[in-house]
Amino acid sequence: MSARGWFLFSLMGVVWGIPYLMIKVAVDAPLSAAMVVFVRCALGALLLLPFAIRQGGLLVVVRSHWLPMLAFAVIEIMGPWYTLTDAEHHLSSSTAGLLIAGVPIVGVLLARFFGDTERLGARRVTGLALGLAGVGVLTVPHLTGGDAKSMAEVLVTVVGYATAPLIAARWLKDIPSLQLTAPCLALAALVYAPGAALTWPSSLPSTSVLVALAGLGVICTAVAFVAFLELIKEVGPTRATVITYVNPAVAVVAGVLFLSEPLTVGVGVAFALILAGSVLATAGPVRVTAEPACTEAPVSPVTWSPRQTSRADGRVESPLGGLPEERPGSTGQGDG
Repeated sequence: MSARGWFLFSLMGVVWGIPYLMIKVAVDAPLSAAMVVFVRCALGALLLLPFAIRQGGLLVVVRSHWLPMLAFAVIEIMGPWYTLTDAEHHLSSSTAGLLIAGVPIVGVLLARFFGDTERLGARRVTGLALGLAGVGVLTVPHLTGGDAKSMAEVLVTVVGYATAPLIAARWLKDIPSLQLTAPCLALAALVYAPGAALTWPSSLPSTSVLVALAGLGVICTAVAFVAFLELIKEVGPTRATVITYVNPAVAVVAGVLFLSEPLTVGVGVAFALILAGSVLATAGPVRVTAEPACTEAPVSPVTWSPRQTSRADGRVESPLGGLPEERPGSTGQGDG
């Protein structure tokens, strides 16, 4: 991978690893989930729409693909961003980030319902089991009291994040990414505008909260999508998705450094299980290299056969042609 590719990869590993920290800062202000999602989507749409319009044909794309685009917007943005933000009222950013790392595992399972007939194999089944075990390590301690609702919201987010790419790959693969993302963000901002207006804070939030909101909209949404598109062009879509394995580590480290969240043994075990499970569950099939085929046919010795025909001079002529052969026991000059 080139130096530019490594730079984009590292950038995306951080950019999509810090939203959990910024969401936590915003909801602890406290700001409502509707308010946070509205600001994030509105800022992202304002920055991306001009570029999408400059590409041309935006209205045509929306009119011809409105149904799958609506499904993508609901499943990728409107639902998951709200449930994740609301869940972080009660969960740490580290826990939320680690649970989201289960997206590739859920994606493997959901792909079966979208026509993927590839055999899972022992390695991928083992990965699914490890990943689910890691999710269990995180969820079990939170299944009492109000946290059970938060855990369910994060799991809804995981399902949404795993389903939306499948929709995009099947029905929206021919649409430029900017022309897909910008209208979806604009629609989500319109949907959450009433909720944001009803819960608008009576006083201006602190500087840290404003910075967190700006970071969510500008860095984690607008810049992130542009950088991700460039990363795909540089290294291809398969290698670009490896950032999914880096983001949880960034989320945990950011929570520990900036929010003083505890780094417990349970968090470490869960991270190891989810990471290993995701890598194994999303691994491609093992390719076996066949031995090179022989390009020359072996030469078989030619033996005398009763099908060969006799000549008057005592020689025999092979049906394969070529020079005549002497019959065994003859002198080559006749018998008498």
